[in-house]
Amino acid sequence: MPILPKERDSRLITIRRGGTLTDEHHRLLADWALLCAEHVLHLFEDHQPGDSRPRQAIDVGRAWIRGEVHMRDAHREAFQANAAARGMADPAKFAALSAGQAVAVAHVAAHDLGAAAYAIRAAGARVPADDAAHARAKEREWQREHLPAAVRELVLDDQKRRSAICWHVFDD
Repeated sequence: MPILPKERDSRLITIRRGGTLTDEHHRLLADWALLCAEHVLHLFEDHQPGDSRPRQAIDVGRAWIRGEVHMRDAHREAFQANAAARGMADPAKFAALSAGQAVAVAHVAAHDLGAAAYAIRAAGARVPADDAAHARAKEREWQREHLPAAVRELVLDDQKRRSAICWHVFDD
């Protein structure tokens, strides 16, 4: 299921690529996405302590924010984190996919919601089915509490627009 819309939102495209997103806001979106992924990363690391690919992806994402690595390096790390998800139980799988989406924000800012959505799915998958809705809502609220003020309205609006293609995890 795709998590990116067919028609891209110019607010999530950097100015140099014809959109309206500043580099500063792009970095804020990346940092928030990385924070969301890191919040559930233990679900992968507890299951696969010897596999550092999702953690490495998050580290590379942070290095991209600091200007220490190129976008293409961050983009490559997304594939590594996604590969770590293969064959894993849902909580671990979704946590690794969250890390992959988070580092991919360097390449396409709209991946921020992918990181958040997979983190919410990871939180819901780690508990019995009867408790999943509550766990997802709690994770969604944690994420929203950690949204940087400068991009808060953009992200909340994007969550409303894309919730249907993100498994409805952003529905209140």
